[in-house]
Amino acid sequence: MTSYVQVSTATPAREEAVTLAQGAVKARLAAGSQVIGPVTSVFWHLGEFGEGEEWRLLLTTTTERYPELERYLLDAHSWDNPEVIAVPIVHGASRCLEWITHSVAPKD
Repeated sequence: MTSYVQVSTATPAREEAVTLAQGAVKARLAAGSQVIGPVTSVFWHLGEFGEGEEWRLLLTTTTERYPELERYLLDAHSWDNPEVIAVPIVHGASRCLEWITHSVAPKD
């Protein structure tokens, strides 16, 4: 049985989030993506307290494709250490899950 995850990251600009989403979907690393924002983030980074405006990127994929998606996001992101987190999709409509599986299957 295939397992599924929703992956999130954030970018400083909408254009970067859209570019990352397009690259991931075109490479079949994610079935789809949503760009949400702007959002306000409050955080600790490099020992400093901060607040900023970001664009949230959500992507859906399989656990099998996650390592490649993570590598893509880390390599293509403008930040040195972006937050990239995957959470399991515990339940989902069967046709939706089939769509994810089919969409991220590598093409020969």
